[in-house]
Amino acid sequence: MPILLTLKEEQAMRAVWKAGEGTIKTFLEYIEVIPLPQYTTLASTIKNLEKKGYVTSRLIGNAYLYKPAVAQGQHRKKSINTLVRQHFNNSYKEVVAFFAEQQKISPQELRDIINIIEQKNKS
Repeated sequence: MPILLTLKEEQAMRAVWKAGEGTIKTFLEYIEVIPLPQYTTLASTIKNLEKKGYVTSRLIGNAYLYKPAVAQGQHRKKSINTLVRQHFNNSYKEVVAFFAEQQKISPQELRDIINIIEQKNKS
């Protein structure tokens, strides 16, 4: 799964993950952006996701039923690792420092993160 997704593909995949399995019409109900994409636009996006290996399809009657081929957690991990490697010299410390400098994370959130890390280390 070396290919990253475009914003439209990310939005479509969120709908696929939420639905679990469905048709293009099903996924339109789970899209969280306004305005909603046109049916044909979403269908094209889903086909691209299939080519990239993110979804699989099977023909049921005259409609295609799609389901995720990549778990959301697996995709999230790959995306974050790529971001950290490409933009922060593979340093999660630099990521946290960046968010702190940009005031995107509060001291309490940092304490919460430290608590999570300490709990994981005890396990």
